[in-house]
Amino acid sequence: MKPLIVATLLGLLTSVSAAQTIAIVGGTVHTVGPQGSIENATVIITDGRIAAVGSDIKPPDGANVIDASGKVVTPGLFTPDGYLGLVEVGLSAGPLDAVQRGEQFTASFDVAEAFNPRSTLIAINRIEGITRALIVPRAAEPDLLGYTSNVISGLAAVVNLSGNTNSLDRRAAALVVNLGEGGVAYAGTSRASAQLLLRNALDEALDYREHGDAFERGQHRDYTLSLTDLEALQGVIAGDIPLFANVDRASDIAALIRLSDDYNIRAIVSGGAEAWMHAEELAAAKIAVILGPADNLPANFDRINARSESAAILAAADVRVMFADGDGHTHNARNIMQSAGNATVAGLSWDDSLRAITLTPAEVYGVADRVGSIEVGKIADVIIWPADPLELTSYPDQVFINGKSLPMTSRQTLLRDRYRDITSDEPPAYRN
Repeated sequence: MKPLIVATLLGLLTSVSAAQTIAIVGGTVHTVGPQGSIENATVIITDGRIAAVGSDIKPPDGANVIDASGKVVTPGLFTPDGYLGLVEVGLSAGPLDAVQRGEQFTASFDVAEAFNPRSTLIAINRIEGITRALIVPRAAEPDLLGYTSNVISGLAAVVNLSGNTNSLDRRAAALVVNLGEGGVAYAGTSRASAQLLLRNALDEALDYREHGDAFERGQHRDYTLSLTDLEALQGVIAGDIPLFANVDRASDIAALIRLSDDYNIRAIVSGGAEAWMHAEELAAAKIAVILGPADNLPANFDRINARSESAAILAAADVRVMFADGDGHTHNARNIMQSAGNATVAGLSWDDSLRAITLTPAEVYGVADRVGSIEVGKIADVIIWPADPLELTSYPDQVFINGKSLPMTSRQTLLRDRYRDITSDEPPAYRN
């Protein structure tokens, strides 16, 4: 009797598993993992995770089989910098949820609290392959009341673009700071002031780590930062939270390398127009760099030595490279495929370019155990492309986030379809 019961239970479990199983078959799968690229491969997704990937895998009975023959399959794309879910129209009258202003909260300013998973920009970028994103706080000019931003902008977070309420993957994934010319506006009149303010904040955080109990008991300590800011900085000085520095000029990047060494902290360069000039030092310090490969012109004096080959030079020195779409990395975060394609033309290998927009950001922000590559056990963020995803005219056929196939529609596509028929007798407002 017992064997019969066991067999019955196994049969039930198998049927439930099959009902929740997707098999993507026949495509060229770029796993961005140990298996590399696999021709005529099968990817099995069960309960939202990768259950198997390989060339000799038979889909389970009852699985939903998707034919990807002649197509390309990659992990979901990861944009490493932007304000997705924090803004709709930048010049609208609504609040600027990504902007930090005032002195009361700097390091503890946490944009995750303002993230809107149902933003119209989410679907617009998702249907072109973006499945994960880092959302960051930013600095801005003084408002009408005179409140200005700080050298320290606050905490960034990793989110997924599923549109679900529980789209927050990791809080405090990085602490955003503004150095170089960008930091001068919030520090006085000199780059040295920005460095000094940041070093002072780190020194206070170290002191608070040693004497926090006494401070909380009311014993006098001359801290310029608030208690919440001091608490937020503990992850930075412990090495758990990387310092995300907006900086371009080579000398400012060298100063960041020194700071990271002095305080034994992790760091990331965002912008990095002249980062290639310190490639070896960045590699030794294990500092990753976010580039906009299309932003290769000397737009200001911090970018005199910008060049299109930056990514290839940095990667050759073993610097971890990621791509963002320059100033458009929120509304057009989807353009990171083009950024990766430009970097490939300028000398970076195709595989390294794909890694820069998938696994590398996941590693840098501490979520590579879950996403970034197509590996057994990882969350199934998978994209099916009709052709090379780094080609300008290549758009996804299908997008999976957390193992779920999402609709390939957005507000833009709905508006396009609604108004494309100019022969209808009905007024546009009444068309389906």
